[in-house]
Amino acid sequence: MEVWATALEALTALQNMDLPAALRTSRWVYPIVNAGHILGLAMLFGAILPLDLRLLGLWSSVPIKTLSRVLLPVAIGGLTLSLITGLLLFSVSAAKYAATPLFLVKLLLVAVGVANALLLRLSADWQEAKISESPLIRKRLQRAGGLSILLWLAVILCGRFLAYI
Repeated sequence: MEVWATALEALTALQNMDLPAALRTSRWVYPIVNAGHILGLAMLFGAILPLDLRLLGLWSSVPIKTLSRVLLPVAIGGLTLSLITGLLLFSVSAAKYAATPLFLVKLLLVAVGVANALLLRLSADWQEAKISESPLIRKRLQRAGGLSILLWLAVILCGRFLAYI
């Protein structure tokens, strides 16, 4: 209980800082930050979805290496924008969000989604797939791609549900 009280004090102090207070009271800045968050999600999912669909077997004539060279920087930019704007949005009502189980689920899903992407990109299967695709490697990539789609859709759904809490 003591830990939660200390955390609650810290979160309350965070949301009472000048920047979150300005965001809360601004007619224009909060909606712009919110739009930036949505843009970041669109960039992230818009880049990840075609790559994951390729891992699942669509567009097999297009090399994974070619798609990833174009789409990964967009996805990373989208993730970065989403994280920055998400932190700003969180800071406005930090204590409320931290006490919301759905928000904690969303954070967990984001962490698992990022971990899935990092593990995939660092795997020998990913390196091999950029050269040739054996059936065994294809199965592993299909699982990672399918999991990625499910995780990022779940993140988006959690975010939308949070808007109505």
